[in-house]
Amino acid sequence: MNKPPAIAALSRAGTDIRAHALAFLCGVLLVQSLPALPSLWWSVLPFVLLCLAYRYPVTRLALFFLAGVFWITLRSGLILEHSLPKELEGQDLLIEGTVAGLSKDLERGVSFEFDVSRAEFSGRAVVIPGKIRLNVHDFAFAPRIGDTWRMQVRLKRPHGFQNPGGFDYEAYLFQQRIRATGYVRKDYTPQRIASEPSYLIGRMRQQLGERIHAALAGAPVAGMIVAFANGDQSTISDEQWEVLRRTGTTHLIAISGMNIGLVAGIAFFLARWLWSWPGYTVLRLPSQKAGALAGLLAALFYAALAGFAIPAQRALIMLVVVLGTLLFSRSTRPSYVLAAALFAVLIYDPLAVMAMGFWLSFASVAIILFTLRGRVRESKWRQWNRIQWVIAIGLLPLLLVMFQQTSLSGPLANMLAIPVIEILVIPLTLMGALCVLIFPDALAGALFQIAGWVMAQLWSALEFLSRLPHTQWIQHTPLTWTVAVAALGAAWLLAPRGFPARWVGAVWLLPLFLVRPPAPAPGEAWVTLLDVDQALAAVVQTARHVLVFDTGMRYSASFDTGRAVVAPYLRYRGVSHIDTLLISHGDNDHIGGAASVLAAFPVERVLSSVPERFQSGQHCLAGQVWQWDDVEFQILHPAGTGAIGNNANCVLKITSRHGSILLPADIEAKAERALLESGANLRADVLVAPHHGSKTSSTEDFIDAVKPRYTLIPAGYRSRYRHPHPSVVQRYQARGIHLLDTPAQGAIEIQFTANGTHISGYRNSHRRYWFNP
Repeated sequence: MNKPPAIAALSRAGTDIRAHALAFLCGVLLVQSLPALPSLWWSVLPFVLLCLAYRYPVTRLALFFLAGVFWITLRSGLILEHSLPKELEGQDLLIEGTVAGLSKDLERGVSFEFDVSRAEFSGRAVVIPGKIRLNVHDFAFAPRIGDTWRMQVRLKRPHGFQNPGGFDYEAYLFQQRIRATGYVRKDYTPQRIASEPSYLIGRMRQQLGERIHAALAGAPVAGMIVAFANGDQSTISDEQWEVLRRTGTTHLIAISGMNIGLVAGIAFFLARWLWSWPGYTVLRLPSQKAGALAGLLAALFYAALAGFAIPAQRALIMLVVVLGTLLFSRSTRPSYVLAAALFAVLIYDPLAVMAMGFWLSFASVAIILFTLRGRVRESKWRQWNRIQWVIAIGLLPLLLVMFQQTSLSGPLANMLAIPVIEILVIPLTLMGALCVLIFPDALAGALFQIAGWVMAQLWSALEFLSRLPHTQWIQHTPLTWTVAVAALGAAWLLAPRGFPARWVGAVWLLPLFLVRPPAPAPGEAWVTLLDVDQALAAVVQTARHVLVFDTGMRYSASFDTGRAVVAPYLRYRGVSHIDTLLISHGDNDHIGGAASVLAAFPVERVLSSVPERFQSGQHCLAGQVWQWDDVEFQILHPAGTGAIGNNANCVLKITSRHGSILLPADIEAKAERALLESGANLRADVLVAPHHGSKTSSTEDFIDAVKPRYTLIPAGYRSRYRHPHPSVVQRYQARGIHLLDTPAQGAIEIQFTANGTHISGYRNSHRRYWFNP
């Protein structure tokens, strides 16, 4: 009897490795979306039952799905078991271990990964995570991979900013298996014990990077040449990453399929020629198989030198399958090879799904295989051009989710850059790396310099393309359903010739661009207190206007919260310009990110108590009032321009039809008294605690005048300032005021709407099982 079409399709899928790999992936993704790790029994029991029914093709998909759930739960649970005990946070620990990862230069020190072998607290042995990240500040320390050290450190659990649209630092650390971060104490001189030979590859990576930097003597492109050689991207500047993003060429810096394939190809043809040269050797082993073995070994060594990054993993596994077909005289379909690579990567590291490189790598190959399937053979040049455009269209939904932007000049930039990098820069770099091991430094240095010169010429072209107007599409983070529809539309549009009505795919892409994120109605105000550690940044939205109140801290020349937190949040919300940027005062933790925000968005007006710090800045003064979309904004302080320091802060009150909020920044008791004496109406439903909850502020009279229902405290996790002060917390709690702080809540979103005041913490509403509780 004929089966119904749906059942027949499921039966076919039940025997297809591609469907098995996708089912396994879906099981992994389900667990990654959960706020808490499920019990293993939830997957083990159904898994056992389905094993009994394995002979039925339809049940195999469910079996592989549960296998994915089981595997990610098991592996993640083992990592969570090695968390830092709460009672050891902030304590002086004496540890021994080995430098395990490439160091990264900081503005006043260095950062590195450390494998801990033993730890002591107050003279007794304690158990801490086996892999930690340490910073060294303000004293000389040169960590070398493989060196074993004894040092005194202070550690804390992984904790990072949690903001809509922002980078999840806790997820990154979890994916790297780093379960504690901290710093090396100055008052105990680190003692080098020995050198561990098992870290040979890591030491080679470090030495190779140092040789390249020495040969290129500070050339701007040196960081990229290092990345091509050993996968270390830490010395590529933020400005260079921005050029790569604007030209759609960031993937060229990762050691991926093209790089691995190039190394394997060179080794394959060279070994095949050398093996067949004597003549009699091919009687024992065909030259093609000898070449396959050599290519595999060369690719394995190169992937190890690159630190086994996810794109390198995928490329290496696919290469193993392809070369395996040569060794065993078998053949298989490319899509089966890709599915096998997906399986292998997830089994080797199921947390790979947390990395952008995983999605970009597998999606790019899948798009190429899908669009080239069934096409008649065409010229290499035409196929090359086609690949650039299909990747640009196929990756569009993914790029907008990850980066809120895509490069319109990307296809042209890639057509120019890929041949130059793959044919010239990488071969020269790899020959130089080989010479480092075999020949004198002079030859290696010359090859690195030639590679650097070629890269510099290419870089000039990429910089030119990045500066062209109207070559970037920047927008809000698309809604989930629009991404799903756009992915189907892209597949429809890129389907092989003969697929019906391919133009319909373009229509399905439209919601990705046209559907906007939710916005306040007239008379409503939405305020987000961003999570910027021991600093302050807030965004206020009305129906058609945006105000940014402070921008957080500048930590170094390459990192500030304006760029890392405020700008990504604004893009996430679909903001294209800022009506008013209000900087309360000139302290770094409030003004530090302003330059980055001004560089990223057009700003109509800047108000500040330090207007001289801005071009065309205006003084904020008590009595300034304006209305946007039936929402009132009022400056309550300072009364004049004579005050200095924290008591000169701009104080802003926002009043909507449905509620009000007071943002007093860092004012202290003196300014609070001045506000009380001014007779201003301080009453507000929500108060942002003055000066991060410091004991110098939040006087009882001030709290009684504001009478908030909620007080929000912007503070840092385990900050040395220990904000909020216990006495301040007690004052608010004695009055029945609800306290919410950013370390526990992440970004705090307040919506004054017709249905009431809605307050939510991003850390809780988007909790994942790896978050620090």
